[in-house]
Amino acid sequence: MNQTFTVTGMTCGHCEKAVTRAILQVDPQAQVQIDRPQNRVEVVSEQPREALAHAITEEGYVVA
Repeated sequence: MNQTFTVTGMTCGHCEKAVTRAILQVDPQAQVQIDRPQNRVEVVSEQPREALAHAITEEGYVVA
């Protein structure tokens, strides 16, 4: 299932890696594509949206 999140607070490559790592902790099989200038994170995962969003916010980013 393809899910799109608007994530603010990502300012660098390290931020992208932190968000990706957080998602992969919830679903190691997830496919993650990040468009930092657009604050967009696209995830292909069967995990619930809430679980993925929670993992991102736990890293200190805001999910809209």
